[in-house]
Amino acid sequence: MTVTYTLLEACTYQEDVRKSRFLGWAAPVASIDEAMAFFAAHSVVDATHNCWAYRIGPLYRFNDDGEPGGTAGRPILQAIEGQGFDNVAVLVVRWFGGVKLGAGGLVRAYSACAANTLRQGKRQEVIPAMQVRCRCLYTDLARVQARLAQAGVRTLDEQFDAEGVQLRLDVPLAVASELAVAVADISRGQALWQPLTEQARK
Repeated sequence: MTVTYTLLEACTYQEDVRKSRFLGWAAPVASIDEAMAFFAAHSVVDATHNCWAYRIGPLYRFNDDGEPGGTAGRPILQAIEGQGFDNVAVLVVRWFGGVKLGAGGLVRAYSACAANTLRQGKRQEVIPAMQVRCRCLYTDLARVQARLAQAGVRTLDEQFDAEGVQLRLDVPLAVASELAVAVADISRGQALWQPLTEQARK
């Protein structure tokens, strides 16, 4: 299985290419709105170009911001994908220095700046996970929670009532089926185990 990474925090990198200055910014993002807000916050109004790309699961988009088509945004996206990143946005700001780089030179410059920016960041593996609703009796709760903790499950929400407890869980996909069986065994078939969504987990 291919390992995917995201960034732990925003990072930056700067380099000069034939008198043009390139400034890269990269950050983890969980949604398109977050990505667009990141670009808006870090774009430089008086720069010549603010080019960007993001990938969030199957969603991606890129923008050349006035550079010749395919010479800026797409190379930035390819740098993201080439290093195995997901849930990441990258902005490359360019100040034109008077020397034209040509299409090939632009592709190399934007690609290199984006890649070097990502290399500055601290990366974390993205673990495929799913959300599960689990309901069990109070008498089984301690054993269920111990088994879940052993498997690296995170509890996102707890709701208690007279009958027992309902948990919303973040469960690594690799152990989801095994845990469903384990919880059924612990509760003698009385617990509810209901998958809700599948998502990437940091």
